[in-house]
Amino acid sequence: MMEFFQKMKGTTKSPPMTSLLEIFLSWAGGIAGISTVVFINDYYVSDTGRLLVIASFGASAVLIFGAIKSPLEKPRNLVGGHIISALVGVTIFKLLSPCMWLAAGVAVGTAIAAMHATKTLHPPAGATSLIAVIGGAKINAMGYFYVLMPVCAGALILLVVALIFNNIPKTRRYPEYWI
Repeated sequence: MMEFFQKMKGTTKSPPMTSLLEIFLSWAGGIAGISTVVFINDYYVSDTGRLLVIASFGASAVLIFGAIKSPLEKPRNLVGGHIISALVGVTIFKLLSPCMWLAAGVAVGTAIAAMHATKTLHPPAGATSLIAVIGGAKINAMGYFYVLMPVCAGALILLVVALIFNNIPKTRRYPEYWI
């Protein structure tokens, strides 16, 4: 039993402090990415409310602008993880919606497994599957259209902004690899 609790102490030191330049670039990238999604939403699909904007994109922005060397934020993971998780979330909602607590858990767990199996693990996409289940009547009524709009469209917008923004500074390169 003591060995179990000993593992919780960790084995490594805290990572080094992030440079002020990286902090600034992450901050500016987050603003550019999310502002672009909301701008496109407000000026091109404004009659849908904030259809392109889902909370999990905020977490994706942290990865694609603040952790650009992480394997979890590559284009395949960003776009594929969100699409797969949205498909899983909508499907699980359709199958298990009478039991929301179970549908929510099964959607997230299944999304994690599906992302692992397809090499598209992207942690914010777990929230994308959860939103498909608990997002309310408006999201639930969208059915599989949720996969295309907001999920696919929003992820692609974020990807384009990340490709442009992250390659402007000489100190950054995005992506390190595509697949």
